[in-house]
Amino acid sequence: MEVNAARALAGARTCFVGIGLPSTAANLARRTVNPDLVLIYESGTLGSKPTRLPLSIGDGELADTADAVVSVPEMFNYWLQGGRIDVGFLGAAQVDRFANINTTVVDRGPGKPEGRLPGAGGAPEIAANCGQVLMVLRHSRRNFVGALDFVTTLGHGSGPRDRAALGLPGAGPTAVITDLGVLRPDPGTAELVLTDLHPGVTVEQVRAATGWDLKEADRIGVTDPPTAAELTALRALKAATPPATPASGTPETAAARKDTATR
Repeated sequence: MEVNAARALAGARTCFVGIGLPSTAANLARRTVNPDLVLIYESGTLGSKPTRLPLSIGDGELADTADAVVSVPEMFNYWLQGGRIDVGFLGAAQVDRFANINTTVVDRGPGKPEGRLPGAGGAPEIAANCGQVLMVLRHSRRNFVGALDFVTTLGHGSGPRDRAALGLPGAGPTAVITDLGVLRPDPGTAELVLTDLHPGVTVEQVRAATGWDLKEADRIGVTDPPTAAELTALRALKAATPPATPASGTPETAAARKDTATR
């Protein structure tokens, strides 16, 4: 998943990077398929070249290695809304068939309080204004849902004309890369369809992990396995990154550290 997400940035010039899997992919792309890729983070850093994976958009490593640091209003008003960024790279908690995103709140079931998520951040503006949007997340019915619990970020709305009707300049999501394969919007309907499988994965596996009746492309490709060079670069990035652990030694934070290590 991470390697194929990095490969998707091979022809990009500038990338607005989300934290987490998108950041892993973008930094791996700089070390493999696109060494000239300009990484841009929401906190105002332009041309960051981190030596490890940043722990957040406020990680000092991003500013220390950037070509320039600008204010957040300038980042959004001039660089993003000005149409100066080629690719936006986002993660998600939930995605629907039209690549709309939820990162705000999830329904946890009867009698349970709603689950609060990190929220929108800059994702709505990224999805609206970048030339195109790539998404990366793990494939399960928990993530790929028939209906979002909350629409945080517009992908293609309810069809191919919604973005134009709202005056959004960017093309919107062009690929969703998962641990099972790659989904892309159908040119006619804007609905996500399965276009590629990772080696060893079947169509039935992907359909079983999707919360709607997933359609397939006429011809489904198979992605190339990671090369030795890609794996070496990815492992080096992760080895250089310190774990994000709480300072307190309470049982709750100990459990959180254990969960982080497991993941």
